[in-house]
Amino acid sequence: MKTVSAQMLKKRIDSIDIMRGIVMLIMLLDHVRERFFFHEQVTDPMTLDSTSTGLFISRFAAHFCAPTFVFLTGVSAWLYSHPQFGPERSARSFLIKRGLFIIALECTVITFQWMGNYDMIWLQVMWAIGISMLALALLIGLPRFWLGVIGLVIVFGHNALTPISFAPGEWGYTIWAILHDRGNIFTSDFVGIRASYPVLPWIGVILLGYVIAPIYAASFDDVKRHKILIGLGLVSFALFAILRGFNIYGETLDWQQGDSVIMTLKSIFNLTKYPPSLGFLLVTIGGTLLCLSMLEKVKPQYGKVLSTFGSAPMFFYIVHLYLLLFMYRFAVNVIGPNYGELYGFTHIGWVWVVTIVLAVLLYYPTKRFSQYKHQSKQAWIKYL
Repeated sequence: MKTVSAQMLKKRIDSIDIMRGIVMLIMLLDHVRERFFFHEQVTDPMTLDSTSTGLFISRFAAHFCAPTFVFLTGVSAWLYSHPQFGPERSARSFLIKRGLFIIALECTVITFQWMGNYDMIWLQVMWAIGISMLALALLIGLPRFWLGVIGLVIVFGHNALTPISFAPGEWGYTIWAILHDRGNIFTSDFVGIRASYPVLPWIGVILLGYVIAPIYAASFDDVKRHKILIGLGLVSFALFAILRGFNIYGETLDWQQGDSVIMTLKSIFNLTKYPPSLGFLLVTIGGTLLCLSMLEKVKPQYGKVLSTFGSAPMFFYIVHLYLLLFMYRFAVNVIGPNYGELYGFTHIGWVWVVTIVLAVLLYYPTKRFSQYKHQSKQAWIKYL
């Protein structure tokens, strides 16, 4: 019975790694787009008249990355504090140390990868994950019921805060730029700091991930877990259909009927990411829940490649960004700019082609690092 239980737990953990692996590859696609298709920038939400369908789909797919990362970070925190073998342990210390470590990486190693300099420190997704981990560490002593209540209030209620705004220099501007509105929070002649990922909604997401995580306990019934995941996913989609369909609440820009079905659908799913609107989170988290319910049924030989990417996400994240920086600098200096001062692909299809090639090239290094990480006894390596 213990063997069966261990096998079932492995399938559950593998499904989480496979889900991470899927969004890592989607993230790779989005970052290739940002490097080599930057001449056709996308706004938030997107300007549909100037955004092709191919570019819209590429960007919309990337919407699933950050919510899945943050949500599964909450799940992983619960699994860390409730190991299959041995007594329960507090995840607070681990969350604090890893949260601070991730924030430090964002401000040093990762911020350099975007522009190749430190003129501006970009506080982006890793910053949001790190802050969310610190918030979870602060609240982790509360009963799960109240963690769930706080998470739901934040996710469902933060759109009501949209009318609140502060101009640069006003009291409250900096904290509000960090929590809810993007903005430059520090400027000088040498360096600037920009909060690109408002953290308040992400704190709600990590709390909900932690609250739902007990369904991944070894003793939890498989059938019941599948029903919960599917049920919550469908409820999320239903709420989105109602709130978005009637333009009631949860999105800053109402959808409009277009000249074609495609344009209408693009308008409906043109969702705000900064900060992530309720509609954005209902679609992305709902989709993640449904995918998680299906991924446990994937045969190990088919899910192995994806779970490899998901088992070493930080390594993959750092390596692929530096690789893209090197490739872009090479293209600009050797081939030469072809869109003003930028070098870019002439068609969005090349973004997909390069993404596939890079995924193949990065698979083996990621696999080797994942193996090393799991075999190493060095404490710091676990943070990657």
